[in-house]
Amino acid sequence: MASVEQVRAGIALATDKASESIGALQQAATAIEQAQTAFAQASEGSSQSDAEQINGLLQQALQSIGDVQQTVNAAISSAESYASRL
Repeated sequence: MASVEQVRAGIALATDKASESIGALQQAATAIEQAQTAFAQASEGSSQSDAEQINGLLQQALQSIGDVQQTVNAAISSAESYASRL
């Protein structure tokens, strides 16, 4: 069985990796926002329903990334709390 310090070290590694993922998710969100802006400019004045659908899908992707970021942050917080109780 692992020692308390080994468990804490493992938790610290996990929270570091999870924190890195937050940065990657933010980069993805930024790229999607840029894609959404580019698409909005390209389709300006279009009456095609596809344009609205595409914009909605990009917005949904941004919301999903935000949800994932919140979930990862909650996991990090819980893991840190868990480690402090060991």
